[in-house]
Amino acid sequence: MKKKVLILIVCYNAEKFIKDVIKRIPDNIWFNSQYDVEVVVIDDESKDRTFYNAQEYADKNPHLKITVLYNPKKLGYGGNQKIGFTYAIYNKYDLLILLHGDGQYAPEYLDKMMQPILDGKADVVLGSRMIHKKDALKGHMPLYKWIGNQILTFIQNHILGSNLSEFHTGYRAYSVAALQSIPYDKNSNYFDFDTDILIQLIDTGKRIKEIPIPTYYGDEISRVKGLRYALLILLSTMHSRIQKLGIFYDPKFDYEIDGAYYPPKFGYKSSHQYALDRIKPNSTVMDIGCGPGLMAREIAKKQVKLISIDRDIRSLTKQYSYKTIQADLEEYDFASDTTQVDLILALDIIEHLISPESFLAKLRERYCEDSPRIIITTVNTAFFVNRIALLFGQFNYGRRGILDLTHTRLFTFSSFRHILKNGGYEILTEEGIPAPYPLAFGDNWFSRMLVNINNLLIHFSRNIFAYQVAVVVKPKPTLRLLLKYSYMTSEMKIQEKKL
Repeated sequence: MKKKVLILIVCYNAEKFIKDVIKRIPDNIWFNSQYDVEVVVIDDESKDRTFYNAQEYADKNPHLKITVLYNPKKLGYGGNQKIGFTYAIYNKYDLLILLHGDGQYAPEYLDKMMQPILDGKADVVLGSRMIHKKDALKGHMPLYKWIGNQILTFIQNHILGSNLSEFHTGYRAYSVAALQSIPYDKNSNYFDFDTDILIQLIDTGKRIKEIPIPTYYGDEISRVKGLRYALLILLSTMHSRIQKLGIFYDPKFDYEIDGAYYPPKFGYKSSHQYALDRIKPNSTVMDIGCGPGLMAREIAKKQVKLISIDRDIRSLTKQYSYKTIQADLEEYDFASDTTQVDLILALDIIEHLISPESFLAKLRERYCEDSPRIIITTVNTAFFVNRIALLFGQFNYGRRGILDLTHTRLFTFSSFRHILKNGGYEILTEEGIPAPYPLAFGDNWFSRMLVNINNLLIHFSRNIFAYQVAVVVKPKPTLRLLLKYSYMTSEMKIQEKKL
């Protein structure tokens, strides 16, 4: 079956260029055995004859499939693309190529742009002017844009962990399936739309290929305000990484599957590493809320006997556990398992429970006699970023971090200490954990530096600078156990007197 290709031409006040842009589309694009083509021109409420010029060309060439649309209200560069993307999805196209109506990008390269996607070798193809950087200057790219393009691309690559030669090209081909998989409708309507969508595609693991294209700067009018554009794309890039920490939330960077587990945090100071460092070899450990088994795999390296509990037990967990228990933590009766344990882990789970008090009470009832150490970690709602956000009236829940959508209870150091003491637990140690920057920026020198800075600040004030609270506690004897001890002691004294 032939593929369906949509060439999307976005334009605004491009009456001098639009006919020529369409005319330059090669015949081998229009008439091809591999795919069928439609050109859709979307005029973003131009004040000149852009729409009429495009429509006149379509009327004079009825053998070509050309649709000309006019936005009754200006949507902006990004908003205009959103209309085109939605058109492609609604009409079940396989591939979309973006062209600009001012002729800045060569239609003669359309075939090279689309072929990697048609061949199944890419999800996105970018026409880059910076693969051969000096050619961009030969094409009359202004020097300040040439320098700015490279500086911004370098920063973005560093933050996002990508390796693109150019983030700021407007010549792009997309698999429509790739577009359907991301929330492009939440992106900016301004020129930073192109950055937003690249971040989404990078984050969702799409295959991006670059091909060299010629640079052309003529007498078209640039409507990009350089400083505003640079600031917006840098903010958007940083925002996408900070969202991974769960500090801020923006739906345009939310493409996680419901029910996804928290990623592991090993190799730097984190809640997972904090617990792992305190596990003694050849001990018996119970991991409550064990997740997909990544923690179990690390624990297994210490030759421990591991009991894993979660409502969904994965194959990896079974592989590295001595025993697995599939149960809802809110309802599980800990007394049903009589195994004696040395250490209990409850990492990043207590904030997800409807009643942490009931959970702690059941745990204490079962284990107060054995008195194992219990490591509990939770988020610190008073983290300084949350405090700053509150000053601006922001308290936004998201997929990860302190304001996770699945959190039912939030704690500070003081309130967490309060619930533990009231629940009958002795706090042995209490520490602050820095934010997991490697999850946001990749495990590199930059993120490690941020972890070290955060850790240093925690020494000044853990209430403000700790991202998480980590405690080691042990359950105090319950009244029932103390009564049992009284009976036992009385019997012992009676026996001593007889002797």
